[in-house]
This record gives sequence, C-alpha cells and structure tokens, in this order.
Amino acid sequence: MDILIAIALLGGLSLAFGLILAFASKVFYVKTNPKLDELNECLPCANCGGCGYAGCSGYAEAVLKGEASLDKCALGGNEAAQAMAAVVGAEAVEVKRKVALVRCSGEHSYDEEGNLIAGSKAKGTYEGVRDCNVAAKVGGYGPLSCEYGCLGFGTCVKACKYDAISIKNGVAVVDEDLCVGCMACAKVCPRELIIPVDPGRNVVIACHSIAKGVVTSKVCTVGCIGCGLCKKNCPNDAITVTNNLAVIDYTKCDNCGKCATVCPKKLIRDSNVENLPDLGSIPTLTNPEVGMK
Repeated sequence: MDILIAIALLGGLSLAFGLILAFASKVFYVKTNPKLDELNECLPCANCGGCGYAGCSGYAEAVLKGEASLDKCALGGNEAAQAMAAVVGAEAVEVKRKVALVRCSGEHSYDEEGNLIAGSKAKGTYEGVRDCNVAAKVGGYGPLSCEYGCLGFGTCVKACKYDAISIKNGVAVVDEDLCVGCMACAKVCPRELIIPVDPGRNVVIACHSIAKGVVTSKVCTVGCIGCGLCKKNCPNDAITVTNNLAVIDYTKCDNCGKCATVCPKKLIRDSNVENLPDLGSIPTLTNPEVGMK
C-alpha cells in the first residue's frame, strides 16, 4: 500500500511540474525572426569561431542585424554565402577559399649525437608548460634564439577542429587538404606566424623574421636574411623586401620558381623542385623535446 501511495505522489508531482513548465513556456515564449532559423540552416554548424562570432548562431544573428558581411564563413564558402544572401535579400558575394600558412621554416634536424644541424637554435632546455603562449613569455621571447620562429608546442594544433595542423620537427605544418581557412590557429599563435593564403601555391617564403641578416643567421640556419636576390631575379616583380624580410605578392607570382633557385638560405620552397638544405649522409632525427637542445 505504501508503495502505491509513493508512486501516486511521484506521478502527481511529475504532472504538476509538467503543467507548470508548459505554462511557463507559453508565458515566457520569445518570438524569433523566422529568417534567423533559415540563416542557421545555411551554415555548417561547426561553431569553429573563424567568423569572429560565438558560433554559427551568433554569426547568423549578426548577419540578420546587418552587423556582419556574408563572406565570413570559411567552411561554408560560396554555398553558405549565396544561401544567406537569398534569405536576407542581399547581393551574393563570392567567397574564395583560403588556407593557413605557418611562416616558419625552422624545422629542427639533428645528427646522431643530437646536435642541431638545421633549423632554429635554442637558448637551452625548457621545462615549462607545453604551451606556446606560456613559453613565449619565458626567458625573453621564449626558449628559441629566434624571437620570430615557431615555438612548436602545438597550441595551434589544439585550436584546430579539423586536424589540419601537426607539429613536424618542432614547427607547425598545415595540411591544405584538411584546412578550411577558419584561422582559429592564427588567433592563438603568440608569434602571429599564421596567415590566410590562397591554396595550391608552389612557391612559398615561410619566414617571419624581420631581424637583420647577420642576426637571423646566428639564430636560424634557414631564416630570411633580406639579401634581395629573390627580388632581383623575379621576372614579375612579385617579391618585395621590407624590414629585412622577403614577401611574395601572389597576385603577381606565376610560380616560376626562379626565386627558389637563387635563395642562399634555401628558404624559398618550390613544390615542383626538390629544394632542401644539403645535410649529406647525416640522418635527420625528430627531437622529442621541441625547441630544446
């Protein structure tokens, strides 16, 4: 008998609370613009944050209010932009796909004894938190001698929702096939190394050092020294050297690769040509302690 009474009481309470909640939902119901739901359906719902808003719903609301342009969704691309344009009655915009580029070529290579033979040099052994933002504040610009190079602790890797970045020989590397261009990685990089670029480029200058050439040479075997040979040999005037750093204007570059052939540091990469530093017969090893030796 006691069990039946308890069951009846629980059932009554459940019914009462259910009615209260139903009544409250009616009283406190807030009408939403049906276009907001339509805009949300146009987006991939990945909530990557690449648009600069707190998720896809935040971006959709900003678009509806006229506070955001239609070309912010890197993952949705043209399809999402055109769909949203149809919902809000705006002119469709073309969204060109971008991918992330890590402007550092200081991959670490070591000989059999663990001595650095290529890449950026370290100041000493770092035993702190394995996070780029933390390491960048330790010992004056971090554990690397180059204050502009990739710290290699993978903070950008953790920020990428698409597994498009990995750490190889101490430097972050982007897989363009997986990258959607959300640039979440760029937002967490303390060195501001990561920038959006057009995919499929053959020629790349992956360096961010603006130190003088003599300084760069002391801290990294492959850093740009601003010699200007690439600029002088570019037939399309696509390269400029500003603040000791060579930069490619991809609107002018035709991927001829002449700059890569004259670079004394072998920094400029040409995917059509094998262009790696000559390490002879010394094997290349991956150092488990990134940025340390």
